[in-house]
Amino acid sequence: MNKEKAINYWFNMADYDLKTAQVMFDGGRYIYVGFMCHQVIEKALKGLYVKQHNRIPPYTHNLLTLCADLNLVLTEEHQDFFIKLNPLNIAARYPEMKEKLGKAINKKKAYVLLEKTRSAYKWLKSKKK
Repeated sequence: MNKEKAINYWFNMADYDLKTAQVMFDGGRYIYVGFMCHQVIEKALKGLYVKQHNRIPPYTHNLLTLCADLNLVLTEEHQDFFIKLNPLNIAARYPEMKEKLGKAINKKKAYVLLEKTRSAYKWLKSKKK
């Protein structure tokens, strides 16, 4: 896969995951809104990684590690959001954590996650150009 195709692959997957996050929200599956929001940001960062380094991104789900690998300067708001989003990738996968997460993410919090993800993704997507 050439560089441009690889970059587009990651961003197309991020677009798909953003739509999936909305479907999960509409269906009241709030835990998975958080999981999918994490996926959106992770995949956008991996697309930027390919753009910058011209190689396969590292096998990590840690958003802050990916940002550091990109030397991405985050606003305080983005950094705080990525810190909150980071554990949602793993927490949604394990039964004991799902129960805790289910109590922590209600409709209002899921809505905020989705809106902040849209905003952060728009910002990351602007760096693709």
